[in-house]
Amino acid sequence: MNTSHRRPGRAWIITPGWRPERFTTAQTSGAGVAVVDIEDSVAVANKQAARTAAEGFFAQPDPPCTLGIRINSPLTLDGTKDLVALAAYTARPDLIVVPKVESPRDIELVAAVLDSDGYTPDIWALVESPRAFDHLPVIMAAPRLGGVIFGSADYAATVRCSTGWDALHFARSALINAATAANIPVIDAPTWELDDPDTLRRDAERAKELGFYGKGCVHPRHIDVINGVFTPTEKEIAYARAIVAAAEASCGGVTSVDGRMVGNPFFTRARKLVADVDGTP
Repeated sequence: MNTSHRRPGRAWIITPGWRPERFTTAQTSGAGVAVVDIEDSVAVANKQAARTAAEGFFAQPDPPCTLGIRINSPLTLDGTKDLVALAAYTARPDLIVVPKVESPRDIELVAAVLDSDGYTPDIWALVESPRAFDHLPVIMAAPRLGGVIFGSADYAATVRCSTGWDALHFARSALINAATAANIPVIDAPTWELDDPDTLRRDAERAKELGFYGKGCVHPRHIDVINGVFTPTEKEIAYARAIVAAAEASCGGVTSVDGRMVGNPFFTRARKLVADVDGTP
């Protein structure tokens, strides 16, 4: 089982690799992770141009956030070309998003090509097919897997369901359960409505309640909402610290905090939140 993973920011933004004029906007948007895409947002005719232009996304000496790239599936010709190009990049991404993952083999292949002395990028799996959900435990066991992202659009298209919350509740819950069992963080899919902040906030709150670590976004204006929802409030942090203190005072026995009974499950949750806030393992 995976035991330790870097946890990048809560809000993830993706920008097309063939639009270099948008690179700086994505990187300075306030997102914790900015991903340049050379997969779904790029037409076949523009793949090579995007592959070449994307290297410039990583040229900053001191980027303001974690920088990543979404390649094409390594099981395709374009994915193979992506890996060859990435291996030759002078400036390299911190994080690789691998789409259409259905087996740990996909993660292992990317790692085998890109890992080298002094460079082991975070590798994240985009889980977006029913077959992937049938193989979640073995995918999560891939040693080089850093985290997973829910690909709601492709999943819904395959299942022929809507992208609404209710239709995808089972898939989200299954992904959270499998990833948590492997101690792997999960990022929720974007909310596709560009100009509906109420729906965005509601989706982000639901994702947080389910256990997602953060959420993707399709426009910079979504970032403040996502950061606001997923960043623990001062009240939440204070309550978690009170529970941790109560756990120590009771030597781990059942006790109460603010009139609510708390025991081991609450202690565990509070310790995780405090560790995340304090940046401790």
